[in-house]
Amino acid sequence: MGHAAQRTAFSAEEYLHWETTQLDRHEYLNGEVFAMADADDRHVTVTLNIASALRQHLSGGPCRTYMSDMRLQVAAANAYFYPDVLVTCSLLDRSSPLLKSEPKLLIEVLSPSTAAYDRGQKFGHYRSLPSLEEYTLIDLDTRTTDCYRKGPDGLWVLYPFAPGETVSLASVALEISAAQLFADVLDA
Repeated sequence: MGHAAQRTAFSAEEYLHWETTQLDRHEYLNGEVFAMADADDRHVTVTLNIASALRQHLSGGPCRTYMSDMRLQVAAANAYFYPDVLVTCSLLDRSSPLLKSEPKLLIEVLSPSTAAYDRGQKFGHYRSLPSLEEYTLIDLDTRTTDCYRKGPDGLWVLYPFAPGETVSLASVALEISAAQLFADVLDA
């Protein structure tokens, strides 16, 4: 998460209106607005790699893949986020051109400034989404991937993938090799 905007409090409706007038993206959490941090070359490349693989894999079916410009509403947290990659198969989401609220899969590419938040508080908010089946975190520095999957009992289980391992996204039945995931990624 970025830095708080200068205005002290927004209603969700005020945020949605205000956000349409901004050049930069901002996330919203229960009245506070936060400027999104800039992404570097590695971040954007991995995001594109995974989104492209998902888009190709899901093409022709009911699911859609979106990248970081699509807003996600998390009503239980009174929040709006911009996940790096979002997959939804929802008819409700298909009819909503500006925001989605029923994701099946969310992916965040970690950066030093957001990693703790993405693993902790943001994941806590995401878990309140009944439709969410899988939350995936890609670490650029270690080239590891952590997939959290919701089990039939509602508990979230970690499936870690070490450097070089093929990543399995069970929620959408996609396996992506480490070579494909990290293709064209420059060393830090």
